[in-house]
Amino acid sequence: MTVSKPAIRTAVFPVAGRGTRFLPATKASPKEMLPVVDKPLIQYAVEEALAAGARRLVFITGASKRAIEDHFDSDQELEHMLDRQGKSDLLKQLHSVLPSYASCIYIRQPAPLGLGHAVLCAQPAVGAEPFFVHLADDLIRSDVGCLAQMARVYEAKRASVLAVEAVARRDTEKYGIVAVEGSEKSVTSRVRSIVEKPKPAEAPSNLAVVGRYILAPAIFEHLEKLGHGAGGEIQLTDGIAALMREEAVYAYRFSGKRYDCGNKLGYLQATVEYALGHPELGTRFRRYLEGLDLAHAGLTGATRSRARRPRRGSRGSAARRAPRRSRGTA
Repeated sequence: MTVSKPAIRTAVFPVAGRGTRFLPATKASPKEMLPVVDKPLIQYAVEEALAAGARRLVFITGASKRAIEDHFDSDQELEHMLDRQGKSDLLKQLHSVLPSYASCIYIRQPAPLGLGHAVLCAQPAVGAEPFFVHLADDLIRSDVGCLAQMARVYEAKRASVLAVEAVARRDTEKYGIVAVEGSEKSVTSRVRSIVEKPKPAEAPSNLAVVGRYILAPAIFEHLEKLGHGAGGEIQLTDGIAALMREEAVYAYRFSGKRYDCGNKLGYLQATVEYALGHPELGTRFRRYLEGLDLAHAGLTGATRSRARRPRRGSRGSAARRAPRRSRGTA
């Protein structure tokens, strides 16, 4: 009996960004190493790629990213210590960080020239095969991993696939935006056009490309020909637009909830919701949240005192300032 190989064996993780929105936390540590409960973002990303069939993991790194390599490397000293202490559960968790069948390749991006350039850096490791691109900033919670969902679409279409999500019209200038053939509400649609970060008035739709791609190897030759696009960078969006002139590209509205962990609010939302679903912490954490005095949670004593004081011009202060009418006046 022959076992068929997965159609897509390689996943590319562009992790060279500096994470400036999380400074000073990311001054010496990669933003992809920020933990959501008990695992860093990059581990969630790797687990999703492995579940989709990837076996070769290509990290496009930059300065101060050594912690990612260390995280997926073995630590014999730590393993021996846990073994001696009888902490088998922790040892099992440590071994699960990277299964033995997976291999890691690290490629340094020489300069921050954009996502398109980061993907182009992966060409020697990818070769002439289709491949995943996963942006760890976008954490997607779903019963079936987003990349595994997209792999099914690839199996049916044998063409590049982009994960898309409807966003508020005012937010189109934060994303690559696609226009599709047929209804925008279809789960899978052929992409008619794609544009990088258009202003709301100029956006062809509100379908935004989020951090998951399956790309045909032909994307590399188009990225090689590109000049600098929006923001002075080599944009992956421009490479996809060029690819579309030769072959089909599909938009896929994935099933799941996305957390934008590239900003602090999205990261906090992910942390809270993943903690609520954690098998060991969920029940106790829910009880803790239910008992919080949200009006005063997180406030210092001085701030709490000011929060209780009515604002000038509020109903309470106006009532105290209003003269009392004598009985019998109109």
